[in-house]
Amino acid sequence: MAHPNRRDVGLLVLRVGTGAVLAAHGTQKLFGWFGGGGVEGTSKAMEAMEAMGFSPGRQSAIAAGLGEAGGGALLALGLATPAAGAAAAGAMAGAVSVHAPAGFFAQGGGYEYPAFLGFTAAAIGVTGAGRYSLDHLTGHVLDRPWVVAVAFLGTALAAAAVVGRRAQDQAAPEPDPEQP
Repeated sequence: MAHPNRRDVGLLVLRVGTGAVLAAHGTQKLFGWFGGGGVEGTSKAMEAMEAMGFSPGRQSAIAAGLGEAGGGALLALGLATPAAGAAAAGAMAGAVSVHAPAGFFAQGGGYEYPAFLGFTAAAIGVTGAGRYSLDHLTGHVLDRPWVVAVAFLGTALAAAAVVGRRAQDQAAPEPDPEQP
């Protein structure tokens, strides 16, 4: 093999780039960094905006922010990579549900970008962090096959529950304030 470390370098670049984007996006929700609304602003947006419809807003904002910022930071470090990839992919599943009514392409407000981030995070979580990672340095104690299965199954169940509840809430008719 001419370049034995090329795969690991590629995983490092992909992990750090994807993790940094996710972490930055999550810190907007959690801390208001980079022009974000912080927990308070994100909470209000998640509850109030018809397009979002996540309730309760504060818990939804914290969960989304932690999934993005925490999952992204762990992906960038290559630590607990299966759990990090699953957490970030789960957060992006929620974002996809918000953007889905606008169609696929981001140009029209669609879900193209969060879907791409979610699939990339999931792929890294399943593939592993590679040789240039904290997982490798720690002997892969947090990157075992059973961790991959548990992390992705747990995230899939949680995302399905959250997105399903949101869909039910949005489908429920609004109460008429003029009716007694």
